[in-house]
Amino acid sequence: MNRTGRVLLVLALVAVVGMAFRVSWNALRDVARAIGADTTAANLYPFVVDGLMALALVAALVLTGDARKFALRVLASYTLASLILNYVHGLVPDLHSQSIGWSRLAEGDWTNWALVLLATSLPVGSIYFGSDLVAKVLHDRQSIEGIRPESAQIDANRSTAEQGEPLVEETAPAEEVGSSPVAVVEPIGARPQLAVAAESTRPRRATGRVPVAARSTRVVRTDLELLAEARSLTESWPVEKLTGEGIRKALRTSPAKARIVREALKAERERDTASAAAG
Repeated sequence: MNRTGRVLLVLALVAVVGMAFRVSWNALRDVARAIGADTTAANLYPFVVDGLMALALVAALVLTGDARKFALRVLASYTLASLILNYVHGLVPDLHSQSIGWSRLAEGDWTNWALVLLATSLPVGSIYFGSDLVAKVLHDRQSIEGIRPESAQIDANRSTAEQGEPLVEETAPAEEVGSSPVAVVEPIGARPQLAVAAESTRPRRATGRVPVAARSTRVVRTDLELLAEARSLTESWPVEKLTGEGIRKALRTSPAKARIVREALKAERERDTASAAAG
């Protein structure tokens, strides 16, 4: 879908949500007056309930992982509460009167008490859940900004690879020969030629230093290479298995890089799921 189509879709959504809010606003206002709210409080009451629903929806689109599940639960809870109060408004004719003051929401005592508890607890819940959602969004934004240097490093490594400069891949653990560890380090472009050093006929001077080929070398893979290897290893993994510890063991890398790779993989899967649902 092009940009114009997306803009029209968002405008249509805003129009539908606005009309739905207007319909729900009438019912929630009358319920608020029935539980003793004054005129100003009754007019603001619908913003407390349906407004938090809109906030939770936006937070669910921004957040990821457990924070996104929390936002969806808040959205579902307040949607259900709004549905119940709208339903009660349709069942009780006395709530439709313009001069209504305090009145019952149901004939049975227990039912009335439960509905009054629900209606009066929603504003308090909006304060708590709304503050928590905003805090999660701000914290998630700070976490993303903290990962940006790593993303810049990935871009730099990609640029180096595009310029044709050889990249060195991490080798297997060195095998000990006597007391000196021996490891083979090769450029990616030279594989599978593993014995390049043997082709040299130049005599080696006895300087007393350990030859480069005999040194124990552990070259760190770039973030781009780690991400590419992780895609291949975790292709059949379910989302629940994409943990930092599991990726760290599979890639044999540091916990910090494993967390970066985990977030990148989860973001790619969520994007693929959203694209499939939209298609």
